[in-house]
Amino acid sequence: MPTENKREAKLKIILDSSALFVPLQFRIDIFEELKNLLKTNFEPILLPSILRELEIIAQKGTPSMRRKASYALHLAQKCRLFKTDEKFTSPDDAIVEFAGRWKCPVFTNDRMLRRRLRNISVPVIYVRQKSHLEVDGRITPCLNSSR
Repeated sequence: MPTENKREAKLKIILDSSALFVPLQFRIDIFEELKNLLKTNFEPILLPSILRELEIIAQKGTPSMRRKASYALHLAQKCRLFKTDEKFTSPDDAIVEFAGRWKCPVFTNDRMLRRRLRNISVPVIYVRQKSHLEVDGRITPCLNSSR
């Protein structure tokens, strides 16, 4: 019976917009793959600037990108939207700020963002060989379990 009272803390994973395009681009179920990769409870986090970026693409992008962004917005509903009043010059700046503050992993395929995150010792999850997810860095659940 003690397992009913004991709740495992969820590992926060910040998702970049590129992560939400993965299912269409590589035919990978990102939530199932994250579950298999991490082998722990996790909570996908979406920052407001990423949501705005997807909404803009869904409205103003090319027809193909609008379709992809609409699907990404559908997937975004499975994420917890982290509300913040802070303004950032770019979605990547917001991700770097919060990932650095929380020391939680980020799921992105953006090379420049991956480099920025690794420079501040933040673990990065990305698509490897167009077929599966991989982690660059060491994920330590206790660092962000109480946030």
